Amino acid sequence: MDKLLAKEIYYEMFLGRAFEYAAKEYYMQGNISGFLHLDIGQEALSVASMKAFAKGDVFSTYREHVMAIARGIEPKYVMAELFAKADGVSGGKGGSMHLFDPSHFFYGGDAIVGGHIPNAVGCAYARAYQGSEEGVMVVFGDGATNGGAFFESLNIAATQKLPLLFLCENNEYAIGTHITRTAPFREQAKKAEPFMLTMSCDGMDAQAVYKSVSKAKDLIEKGHGPVFLEAFTCRFEGHSMSDANAYRSSLEMKHCKNKDPLPHFKKRLQEKWLCSEEEITALEQKAQSVIEEAVEFAKNANEPEDKALYEHIFVEA
Repeated sequence: MDKLLAKEIYYEMFLGRAFEYAAKEYYMQGNISGFLHLDIGQEALSVASMKAFAKGDVFSTYREHVMAIARGIEPKYVMAELFAKADGVSGGKGGSMHLFDPSHFFYGGDAIVGGHIPNAVGCAYARAYQGSEEGVMVVFGDGATNGGAFFESLNIAATQKLPLLFLCENNEYAIGTHITRTAPFREQAKKAEPFMLTMSCDGMDAQAVYKSVSKAKDLIEKGHGPVFLEAFTCRFEGHSMSDANAYRSSLEMKHCKNKDPLPHFKKRLQEKWLCSEEEITALEQKAQSVIEEAVEFAKNANEPEDKALYEHIFVEA
């Protein structure tokens, strides 16, 4: 990772956090309805994984705002989608949980926990069948590793030697249930060890995530077969806006926020890449400005027409 990429990653991490704070604010004001799952605290994983994977298909969970932006979708179109506007990335029909943009090879926001994992397997099979040079990455939480489809996907990917990166975002909570109540061990990579190569990294460290995803991507695209990468993270908010996060102690939250990826990466920018305070401030101000513009765009964007209710229901032959 060079200085230019490091600055880009920090900018998009800061942009992602500013986006999430704005989304939270406008949800509380009633401009955004439905479900809203914030990614605050996990920006290092969301941004660095997208930057490292580059070309190829990405399937994500429904906590995907920051991933979508890091993938290249403009924040204004993501915000407009949250506002349920026709100018949103999914036409205002998907909302927070369904940010879908094939032009960026981003197939995000499956509302069924783990429901997107078999889809990623099918896509990886297609990539292999077509002789594509690019692979597929599927991002999911630790809770998704308890579903039957997860194990079926591991089995198919391994037996077919598919170019698929399984990226497990382990924040130790499936909604409000701690991992110790749903699994006999904290390291969910143990579930994948009989099937494929497993790796792990600190999901709160953008540089570590970038390095690990880059290595895994290289392996799957050179014919090694699937790889399981587990990134240990910590979300700062509840599961969604309807979750008060009351099941986590103040001490746990203190330890969690001490790992905040933004100040840690900012310090690295200064010490390793010799970025000045002025350079970093400029990045932060630019990000804040982009989010303010995104909110204004969303407020003034077009409302969906009534006829949109009857579109995209059936496949047109």
